[in-house]
Amino acid sequence: MDRNALTWVKSSYSDGDGGNCIEIAPGFPETVPVRDSKNPEGPVLVVTRSAWSAFTAAL
Repeated sequence: MDRNALTWVKSSYSDGDGGNCIEIAPGFPETVPVRDSKNPEGPVLVVTRSAWSAFTAAL
């Protein structure tokens, strides 16, 4: 996965002052790449789509 080719989307639940922000890169059928928007060059967590759905449902 070429992280430079990913299109990142910030969570609509992120606060407006730049804190507590995550971004996902949609468009993958089986996985969801996730990163901290405050550290775009940092690590990318790749989770299964079912794990992502369970996470967002629990929120």
